[in-house]
Amino acid sequence: MVALLTLVALVVAGIVALYAVSSALRSTRELALVLPYESGLLPQQHAVSRYHARWYAITVLFLAFDMEMIFMYPWAVVVADMGAKAVVEMFGFLAVLLVGVTYVWREGALRWT
Repeated sequence: MVALLTLVALVVAGIVALYAVSSALRSTRELALVLPYESGLLPQQHAVSRYHARWYAITVLFLAFDMEMIFMYPWAVVVADMGAKAVVEMFGFLAVLLVGVTYVWREGALRWT
């Protein structure tokens, strides 16, 4: 029991010591409170500014290819065991992803001019 109380006392003393060192070394300038964290550069725009609509279409494109890769690798492992049913299901899944890619293409996200 004495060892446990000693350990708790050492932990509390360590926490108090670290807090005291942190308080002694921190900057007290008010400017540090409004600057971005550990950057040193002044922000060029507001933190919650809106993104251009083009990035939403690119996000859809990324998700389409990401989902394709997530589901195609395990499918490739079991396609021989499952047979034609697995091939039909994968083509149906790819058709749904193709709808997303077609939407992104129509929106012009693949055009970088």
